[in-house]
Formats: sequence, structure tokens, C-alpha cells
Amino acid sequence: MRFLGLFIVLPVISLYADSFHSSSPLLVGLAVGGAYLTQIIFQTPMGILSDKIGRKVVVMVCLLLFLAGSLVCFIANDIVWLVIGRFIQGMGALGGVVSAMVADEVKEEERTKAMAIMGAFIFISFTISMAIGPGVVAFFGGAKWLFLLTAILTLLSLLMLLKVKDAPKISYQIKNIKAYQPNSKALYLLYLSSFFEKAFMTLIFVLIPLALVNEFHKNESFLILVYVPGALLGVLSMGVASVMAEKYNKPKGVMLSGVLLFIVSYLCLFLADSSFLGKYLWLFILGVAFFFIGFATLEPIMQSLASKFARAHEKGKVLGQFTTFGYLGSFVGGVSGGLSYHHLGVSNTSLIVVALGLIWGLSLFLLNNPSKQKNVYFPLDAYNEEQFETLEDKIIEWYVNISEEIIIVKYNSDHISEEEIIRLAQNFRK
Repeated sequence: MRFLGLFIVLPVISLYADSFHSSSPLLVGLAVGGAYLTQIIFQTPMGILSDKIGRKVVVMVCLLLFLAGSLVCFIANDIVWLVIGRFIQGMGALGGVVSAMVADEVKEEERTKAMAIMGAFIFISFTISMAIGPGVVAFFGGAKWLFLLTAILTLLSLLMLLKVKDAPKISYQIKNIKAYQPNSKALYLLYLSSFFEKAFMTLIFVLIPLALVNEFHKNESFLILVYVPGALLGVLSMGVASVMAEKYNKPKGVMLSGVLLFIVSYLCLFLADSSFLGKYLWLFILGVAFFFIGFATLEPIMQSLASKFARAHEKGKVLGQFTTFGYLGSFVGGVSGGLSYHHLGVSNTSLIVVALGLIWGLSLFLLNNPSKQKNVYFPLDAYNEEQFETLEDKIIEWYVNISEEIIIVKYNSDHISEEEIIRLAQNFRK
């Protein structure tokens, strides 16, 4: 619900911001990307606060801030107030807190699945936004009504949150932390991917409405004819991508496919608005469709993949950093989109993105698919936990969940079986 409120303005906000008489390329960019700048700033403080006073109350505070920002945007009568409202919206930085809340609620072996489901719901909200956003603008005759709808969606989110129980307090007692350092190379590549994916996503939603209205001379109601078919194609591809990444453990191939689709998308936008070929609307629309398929390929799996490479004692930190890099990308994409459209045009901007996409794609060849991770659980009161250190050369990691009084052994099922671990652990019984 909250992402639906965040995304619903995305298809038209660059046009709306550009319509104010006091607008400028920088202010248009800030209206698009400003919410992501304050999300970056407030992400870590909100996470720390949730550790101290609890997840649920912080999520509630974040939703109230997002509600206040949405109302400021609704009543804004110039672009400066619109930018201020977007900044306030971003102060409700609950992404990392919600990820931590999910991690607290969900058992270890279900956590990756839960993260994938959360990613899928984010994309579903994105898809619905593409259909509803331009439709609301066309029906009510103004994009400001989208912010009122955002406020209503946020109120519904608050009502649903009241039904959610408080997250349990989880504390992990890790033995020999030096042995459990995360896969830094893989995580850095995923942080880079989070940045590029969100930057390219925000950028294209600055370019699409401005190009359709100014370059191809279409009105705002035409946007829905461009967004909806692309979003539906994205929904169809999302399931295939998720199955390939999760069931067959091929996330690297899926990510490379998504990046390739982004490159093809922006290449179509470059050719559709190039000076030597002329302007081709059908090629522009084809590029938008490729973008939706590429975004649907990447979005549901990346956060799940980051949680797989993170060690147990650093999952919250890793997911928070992953989210922060995504918001940084959204901010850069929004601001650079407003500036680059006015100074470089669609074709030159798209060509730069194609070059960056090639760098991104080449970097992913350094990424390895994660091991096939499974867990075995042992009751803490029945085993001598110190003796599990002797398994460290055979397993991925082991740790103690003090709250649930269990010892958790994570292993690669390609290298050792559950039966073998249970057999070895019999020697550790009290």
C-alpha cells in the first residue's frame, strides 16, 4: 500500500512539476527525486530507532510523515512547496525497518522466500500504479489528486498496521565472528545493481511523459496506453524470472537478462528520438515495454539475493545498505533526468544510460550464484554449543538464537547432507 502511494505519482510527476510557472530543470528533478534523498538520510536513523523502541512504532511514525508529505504535495501551489512535500514524504524512510521486521517475524529458512514475496508485491504495486496514475490524472484533470489518493492509501496502511502484532525481540549470539564475514564482492555488486536499477527506473519515468508530450505531441491521457501493456508484460515475465532465480538457483543469469533488457530499452529510446533516423513512436513504446520486462525480471530477486549473501549477524545492516543504495539511485535518476532531458534530450541521455548499462552488465560476470543454503536446528539445552566450532570447515555458518533457544547450522546442500550434520552433532550432546 505504501509503495503504491509512492509509485502512483511516478508516471506523471515530471510533467506536473514542469507545469508550474516557477519550475526549472533542477526543481523538476528534485520534485521527482527529492523523496529519495531524504529516504537516504533517514534510513539509518530510523533503523537505529527501531532497534531501541521497536519496529511497529517506527513504521507508524514513518507512515505519518509520508501522510503529512503527501498532503503538502496535494495543497502545493508552486513547485517549491511540491519539492518540500516530497522531502517530507521521504523522511518516512521505513524500507529498512520493514525488512528488519520481516526478518524478525520469519524463520531463517523462510526468510529468502519472504524477501522475494515482498519484492514481488513491490512490483505489483508498481504495475497497478502505471495503470491508475495516468487514469486518475485524466479523470480528475490534475496530478495533484494523486497525492490525495496517496494520503488515503497511507491512512489504509496505518489501519492495517494496527492489526499487526509487535515484532519479537531477536538477538543472535555469534561464535567466532571473524569466521563469518559476508561475501563482500557479491554484496558490492548487488549494491551497485540496486543503485543502477533504481536510477534507470526513476530516470525513464522522467523521460517518458516529457518525451511523449513534447517530442511526440501526445496528451497525458495517452500515457496509460503506453504504461499498461508494458506493465502487463512485466507481470508475465516476473514469474518466469522468480522461478529461474529461486527454484533453479540461476540468479546471475536472470540478473544479466534484466540488465540486457534495460540496455535494449534505452537503445530503443535512443533510436526513436535520434536525429539521423527521425522520430518513431512505435519504437519508443517498444523501448518502454522492454523496460517493464527488465524491471520485472530484476525487482523480485535482488533483495532476496542480498539476504542470501549476508551472514546472520549482519542481515539487517546488509539489507539497510542495499535499500540505501537503491534510494540513492532513485535520487540520482530523478535529478539527472530533469537536467539531462532539458540539456541533452532523450536520445543523448539514453545513449549515456546504454553505456552505463554495459558497464553494469560486465560487472555482473564477477558475481557467482549463491550456494544452495539449508538449515538444521538443534535445541540449545541439549547440546554443547562450543563444539559446533569443529564444523566450521564443513558448513557455511552456525549461530545461536538466544530468544528461541536454538542452535542453527547453515550448510550448502551440494557439499554436505542434513543427515551427515545430524550424525556429527550427536557427539556434541550434553
